[in-house]
Amino acid sequence: MSSNPVEINNTDLPAYCEGIRHLGKPWQDFERYADKAVIAEGQSAIADPSDTRAVYQTLLAADALRYVTLQVCGSKGSGHPGGFASSAEAHASLMMLGHTNIVTEVGHHAPGFYASMFLDSSLEAMGINTLTDMMARFREKHGLLGHLSGAIPGLLAPAGPLGQGQHFAMAGALLHRDKLFPVTIGDGGMGEPYVLNAMMHFHTAYPEVTNFLPVLVWNGYSQEHHSMVSLLDNDAMIAYWKGHGFDEVILVDAKDFDDGAQDGTFVDSSRFGHDARLAFAGRVLSEMDRAAKSAMGGKLTAFVLKQLKGTGVHTTGAKSHNLYPADTLDAQHIIDGLKRRALPPHAWQLVRENLSRAGGGPAGKTAVTESELALAPLPEFAMQDFAKGEKAVPSTTMGALVAQLGKADPRFVVTNADGNEASAMKNINDALKIRHPTQDPLYNQMPNGQVYEPLNEDACAGLAAGLSLFGSRALWLSYESFAINGWPIVQTVTQAMAELRRKTPSIVTMFTAGALEQGRNGWTHQRPEIENYFAAMMRNGNVYPLFPCDANAIQAAYAYATGSFNKGMVIIASKSPLPVYLSLDEARLAIEEGAAVLYESTSGSKGTVVFAVTGDMVFLPVFEAKDALEAEGYRVRIVAVLNPRRLYRPSDVAWDTVSEADDRFMSDESFNALFDGDVLLAVSGGPSAPLEPVLLRSRAPRRDTLCWKRGETTASPAEIMDFNGITAARMIERARALS
Repeated sequence: MSSNPVEINNTDLPAYCEGIRHLGKPWQDFERYADKAVIAEGQSAIADPSDTRAVYQTLLAADALRYVTLQVCGSKGSGHPGGFASSAEAHASLMMLGHTNIVTEVGHHAPGFYASMFLDSSLEAMGINTLTDMMARFREKHGLLGHLSGAIPGLLAPAGPLGQGQHFAMAGALLHRDKLFPVTIGDGGMGEPYVLNAMMHFHTAYPEVTNFLPVLVWNGYSQEHHSMVSLLDNDAMIAYWKGHGFDEVILVDAKDFDDGAQDGTFVDSSRFGHDARLAFAGRVLSEMDRAAKSAMGGKLTAFVLKQLKGTGVHTTGAKSHNLYPADTLDAQHIIDGLKRRALPPHAWQLVRENLSRAGGGPAGKTAVTESELALAPLPEFAMQDFAKGEKAVPSTTMGALVAQLGKADPRFVVTNADGNEASAMKNINDALKIRHPTQDPLYNQMPNGQVYEPLNEDACAGLAAGLSLFGSRALWLSYESFAINGWPIVQTVTQAMAELRRKTPSIVTMFTAGALEQGRNGWTHQRPEIENYFAAMMRNGNVYPLFPCDANAIQAAYAYATGSFNKGMVIIASKSPLPVYLSLDEARLAIEEGAAVLYESTSGSKGTVVFAVTGDMVFLPVFEAKDALEAEGYRVRIVAVLNPRRLYRPSDVAWDTVSEADDRFMSDESFNALFDGDVLLAVSGGPSAPLEPVLLRSRAPRRDTLCWKRGETTASPAEIMDFNGITAARMIERARALS
């Protein structure tokens, strides 16, 4: 871009630019269009997208974003500048239009999002005041991690695994109808259909909620190769989005402005002449404004920006995606890239003024996730105190409490892909209704229901996790066999919750322990191995797998989970009528303490056999084994492990590194009183990992585990337990052999 022969006065460089490597000369017409910030003090957005001054300063902001992104990545020879660089005009336009509640589906855009938070001054809350500070803290502990975290001031949600960002945008839109929630989406992940499918189902369920705006960054490349949609033409791309329910698809193609006859479908707008660059930026700005107004006005709208990956940085295409150790600030190609985007001192001051005013102030102070969302009071749960020995269905019992919460909190949403009736939780549907455009009382369907049922666990987990992260209550229900399809976003959100500077309701999930109940369905419904995943996450410090042993305990577990903050609460229980072992008061104490004795012999001369058990149905063979062992002269103690996280030693868990830290762990004295014996048998209807804390701390001289091995088609729970060796006979055999 040409420049006027104006002398640069480095004393005019704003303090926040300390550490900047290269400065440029003013652009053509700089004094005319960049004399003062177009977003004046007291304003939150540009007044007129067609104003040349607004266009000019939006392009300055786009290049500032590119420059900071590349210099920060170059400072570490690491990070991902190319993808975000191709979105810079779109991102700058959103900010200049005052829409700063921006999320992304692309973790690799992190450096650019950090650049926007640096330029609007949000990062000052982290002690990042200058570019030097930013370079020092980039991709370092307690700094700006390589992929987005919701803990960074101004950034609403994390981004790491692809395909998650749209859930956060939809959750934000559902909770804040007066604000726009743009979500940038990379075309590298567009070969997978679930991103658009999730939005299509959401729109069918919530047709009035259109205030989220997917922004497709269509740059032709993925991480290491061409994107799977790189051969589509513009009409086909528009049809792709319209085929998923979008009423308005606005596409801006940089190729239409190319004044240099660049080869290929995707072009680099930073190589255009000055007038062409302004024309392109002006089109992006005006069309983004039209898209935002369309979305806020009730139309499901998408914006597509088509320009070459790496636009405006050190190289283009997939080669621009990632920097390597040789790509330092002293490397000539990095220097050349920075010099092409270098701005004069006054431009940096202008960008800071505009972006720090956009949206009503720095995003670190104004984003919706920077304050706690007011919550409806939790109801006084009306619980049923089942008598010991009575049979009751745990999942149905919990369903009654879920219904009470939904009645008390109109924002509360329950998600389930496989259907609540299939998990013996029809009472939830009876009370809260399935959200569906077809009203049908036979199926509990109502357009304003609180039960969200896409046939996709990712969509179920995504909306529930997004609502929880953004400050509202939600519950995800599933079979444990299917939960793995949605769990990654819950893992992402629980990690984000561990870092947040604010309280937010825990993400609560309940998985029907179908392994022992779904015999006829075979191994497709028998995948309790996911419990090992939950068990491993206990050490994170804010993840709690809960194993209520009966219908009273599941009520205590649900109340415990819903009353917590910044945690991942995972309840695992059956949908079959099972014996009650604990009173309601005993169950509440057991959930808080971590474990409880369900039975203990009063006599016996052959030594003590201790059963440490997670689950509910699996207690049937345990109690059967107890009878036989007592008849042989053994003392038997049966301990239900309901909240194994409590049973770890404090040093085992990163409890002191998380928000809303919980330092409650069972004392050695209490632990030994529960688990001391001559033989310890750790028993689970699922895998053994949730019992690790018991096996770590137990002083029993001899021990063994009896747990899940693999699935098979069977006619009954007893047969599947027999297939896995989780039987009374096997328990008796092991107790004898070890004693």
